[in-house]
Amino acid sequence: MTAFEAQDPDFERRVRESFARQRVMETMGATLLRVTPGEVEIALPFRAELTQQHGFLHAGVVTTIVDSACGYAALSLMPPGAGVLTIEFKLNLMAPAAGERMIARGRVTKPGRTINVCAGDVFAEQNGREKLVATMLATVMTIHNRPGVTD
Repeated sequence: MTAFEAQDPDFERRVRESFARQRVMETMGATLLRVTPGEVEIALPFRAELTQQHGFLHAGVVTTIVDSACGYAALSLMPPGAGVLTIEFKLNLMAPAAGERMIARGRVTKPGRTINVCAGDVFAEQNGREKLVATMLATVMTIHNRPGVTD
């Protein structure tokens, strides 16, 4: 894994404050565990109200946490005043999402001034063991200095 350098020395605060404004993360009960330049980790406790008809965490919920992990990984490398938006992703569901909690790990694979390529994985954690349940490849667009746009 390539080690990236943040353009903003205050990147972690920016990412954490932006995450705190994401109402969907709050609604689902997700928390931001780790933020380093180019990498973010989000945890989501398993909750029955987020499941589909077979009792597994819904694929839309799995997608939401890994999309956010990828987006925040990209944001961690942005200069002050820049934001990000996901413009494309592909998700492979590898196994049913069942466990005590889900861990989404997003990372930047190719940063750019306008387009950033990210990858993410979601793991189901059960009894301290992790099982891969989904993997994502995402394209994240940088938004430069737009009035009214916050991270």
